Amino acid sequence: MRKYLLIIGFLFICLGQQVWAQDRIIIPDTVLINGDTLLMLGDSLLIEEPKKEIFWETGGNYNLNIQQVTLSNWAAGGSSSFALNSGVSVFANYKKEKKVWDTQLTINLGMNRQGDRDFQTRKSNDNFIFVSNYGRELSEKFYLSTQLDARTQLLAGYKYSRPSGSEKEIRTKISDLLSPGYVQSSTGLNYRKTYEDRSKLSVILSPFTGRFTIVLDDSLSRAGAFGVMPGENVRAEAGMSLATSVADIQLMENITWKADLNLFSNYERFGNMVVNFNSTIRMKVNKFISTRIETRIIYDEEVFIKQDDGSSKQAVQLQNLVNFGISLDF
Repeated sequence: MRKYLLIIGFLFICLGQQVWAQDRIIIPDTVLINGDTLLMLGDSLLIEEPKKEIFWETGGNYNLNIQQVTLSNWAAGGSSSFALNSGVSVFANYKKEKKVWDTQLTINLGMNRQGDRDFQTRKSNDNFIFVSNYGRELSEKFYLSTQLDARTQLLAGYKYSRPSGSEKEIRTKISDLLSPGYVQSSTGLNYRKTYEDRSKLSVILSPFTGRFTIVLDDSLSRAGAFGVMPGENVRAEAGMSLATSVADIQLMENITWKADLNLFSNYERFGNMVVNFNSTIRMKVNKFISTRIETRIIYDEEVFIKQDDGSSKQAVQLQNLVNFGISLDF
């Protein structure tokens, strides 16, 4: 009997050792070397890497839209045509501590070709917009900011007309690369806010704004186009400006809106506004296809628009594009 009790006791001791071994908590030793945390577990050394801060955010969008109409012996009439519109928008945003720097470049170019006219290929869309804003935080939502805004086009623009009694159209050059070009530099108070849905609002009021109108084409410069003195290439103005922009506004599911409005008033004729408004509504079908509605409105009292009757007058410039095609985010 004593023999059996010894055997049972020995088994209980073995089982107890096993259970204790399974429940034992191993706590690694912690070592700090030059601010890095090292965990020592037995003979193994575990290095816990600190999280790397990301200061830059970059990305963009490319879109391509093509339309083709081919007619042959078409009883209802009409003509064959081909249209292409393409654009790219890229951004690079930097934020570190109390400093922010946002930069965006947008380029759009569109052409259409129609076989039954004298100048078959004509430009339908052409703009180059570069905006860069640097600011230092004054409080949670207010920054002291300096912004550079540069706008121009890439290709020559023409006014098409048909003189009375003529069977052929003529074209007159009315614009070109850096003819006009607009460079606006402003310093002021910037209100910035990012909402929970990641939409953004920015408003910059600048009492210190310099605006430069550039006309490098000699023929347009001699004519005093876009408000420059005849024969001069640059017109400088000092005034105040208000720049407002919204981005990534969620109108509905898969429908977003972004827009910017820039107002400038020359101190010499304070109250007369130069207006630049851009709006883009994007309706996303999937990750590769979307519909875009783009609207641009420009008013500048120094720009006189040539009319069909040969006269020129101040007028609101309007461009509206509805595109359906490929859209790629990167």
